Amino acid sequence: MTQRTREDVSRVIKAYDVRGVVGEEITPEFIRDVGAAFAGLLRAEGESRVAVGHDMRPSSPELAAAFSEGVRAQGLDVVMLGLNSTDQLYFAAGTLGCAGAMFTASHNPAQYNGIKLCRSGARPVSQDTGLSDIIDMLVDGVPAYDGPVGVEKHQDTLEVYGEYLRDLVDLHSIRPLVVAVDAANGMGGHTVPEVFKGLPLDVRALYFELDGTFPNHEANPLDPANLVDLQRFTVEQHADIGLAFDGDADRCFFIDEKGEPVSPSAICAIVAKRYLQENPGATIIHNLITSKSVPEIIAEEGGTAVRTRVGHSFIKAKMAETGAVFGGEHSAHYYFSEFFNADSGILAAMYVLAALGSQDKPLSEMMAEYKRYEASGEINSTVEDQAASTQAVLDAFADRIESVDRLDGVTVELKDTPAWFNVRASNTEPLLRLNVEAPTRAEVDALVEEILAVIRG
Repeated sequence: MTQRTREDVSRVIKAYDVRGVVGEEITPEFIRDVGAAFAGLLRAEGESRVAVGHDMRPSSPELAAAFSEGVRAQGLDVVMLGLNSTDQLYFAAGTLGCAGAMFTASHNPAQYNGIKLCRSGARPVSQDTGLSDIIDMLVDGVPAYDGPVGVEKHQDTLEVYGEYLRDLVDLHSIRPLVVAVDAANGMGGHTVPEVFKGLPLDVRALYFELDGTFPNHEANPLDPANLVDLQRFTVEQHADIGLAFDGDADRCFFIDEKGEPVSPSAICAIVAKRYLQENPGATIIHNLITSKSVPEIIAEEGGTAVRTRVGHSFIKAKMAETGAVFGGEHSAHYYFSEFFNADSGILAAMYVLAALGSQDKPLSEMMAEYKRYEASGEINSTVEDQAASTQAVLDAFADRIESVDRLDGVTVELKDTPAWFNVRASNTEPLLRLNVEAPTRAEVDALVEEILAVIRG
């Protein structure tokens, strides 16, 4: 095993996953050792096999094969799933009752790749629940195993995954809808045709060809520039709704019939409302940068809103702890109790399609009641000292602060207005992330300008 420094390994193994530049940080040898370390960890917990899927990036098949080799060397069996979306991998981990590894760099550019890991039942693996142990083994050496080598077999889960989702959300009786879909040359091009098969949906496909070089635009719908093609396409096709998936299709962004983006917080609210109609009084999870409208609507519908930190491992853990039926993040991750508490872009889309198709209003009108505030979106600033910059913001607003919450960074409620803002540090980069919400666009813009002036000097 190659000698590695803790600094080098920690640069690649992040808070929730493994990610880096292929050929530099991510190599078959490194991935083989990650597979061996993960398998050693699982074997000690009594696990016996790992499901391995991969996206359409050119490096993904080779890296998945190297990982399988590392896992089998530690005596665990491997189920190779081939081309998969990340939520399809979670489905496999949930239904097969085994750990999983998905080779993807999600929305990152083509030169990146990585791994999203989970335990059996799609339970998350983060720094606190295994990744720090894997880092230790990659630095100190993976303990040798001299038992029999594991067996590799191949299994395609696409068809059963599609059936499972169609059973969860019955769309057969909705009114016919024209649905524009931008797969961004990512895994949505693999899953959407199968999942939407036989439903009253006229799918208009954009960039469905699987191509991990992303020839049309990056598979990152968080960046408004990557939504432009779908916005135009949705209007041109006279579509009822537009869906934009990220590279591994675990996230979905929504465009209305006018070509306007729909806030992910509004999506959280409408899905929460549908869950509460079927599960009166249920618990719904939302992270702390979702709009105030989300907990307001949950309360109005008789549900219990529970607020969490940003990040899938926190959401999933809180869902398991509280028995919540649904969780939503403003980053367009949506989590479903009947889907192993895992996130799925296409399942979120199906809930929205169910709501849209069961009434006659266009999407823009249907969603209007869920948009009560204006928001800045997440704004990143590079800073030298995250803590000092955060404190400088608190000092600047000292006489206007109603309350400060430190669940994740600082969330500041302001006096004499429903406006609030959150400033939190990135786990992996020297960045501060700012989110602002207020009743009017003018108030949002004024607060953003004032806060950024403090952060950026």
